Amino acid sequence: MVSNELRGAMLCSPETERLLLRPPQDSDLDALFEIQADPTVNRFNPGATLSSREAAQQLLQSWQQHWQTEGFGYWAIALRSQPQHLLGFGGLMSKRIDGRQGLSLYFRFRPQAWGQGFASEMALAALALAFGPLRAPAVLALVQPANMPSRKTLERIGLHLKASLADVPGQAPNLLYEITAAAYAAAPKLRPEPTPFGA
Repeated sequence: MVSNELRGAMLCSPETERLLLRPPQDSDLDALFEIQADPTVNRFNPGATLSSREAAQQLLQSWQQHWQTEGFGYWAIALRSQPQHLLGFGGLMSKRIDGRQGLSLYFRFRPQAWGQGFASEMALAALALAFGPLRAPAVLALVQPANMPSRKTLERIGLHLKASLADVPGQAPNLLYEITAAAYAAAPKLRPEPTPFGA
């Protein structure tokens, strides 16, 4: 039986081979704005590009509120060897997708961090959290059809294409990926090869 103290530590800052994963802090605002306002980061989803620090502040506060109410959420991601330099943000949040409440997997990284397997490493920690302490029945992810790097990353960690959702007016339908608890339990726990830069 996992103690509440250990469970809380696992939810907040699980360990991976290379990455430090922690709840976002007020001091992360500059890094969040840099990443989310970068059109290269959002090249497949321009509508997600932030245009102001105020918008970044609101986004950060919404992520922090999720941590306060749910006890988990998106992590701020850095190398363990360079904890002060954030590579990106990602993890799990509880969202309503395709008419049901569930855990949604998300990640955004600086372009300099692409192609090194960081998204897969973080995402595998998120899946371990979802199907371990959180006991989720499934994890979902939404991605634009043209975003092949993210699609390949999702597929390499075991998610499968389930449906297409026209959930944003004026935007191409998102693809809905899913991995169930049963599929996760049956899959080998090996770190996949990094998705090549620009794939």
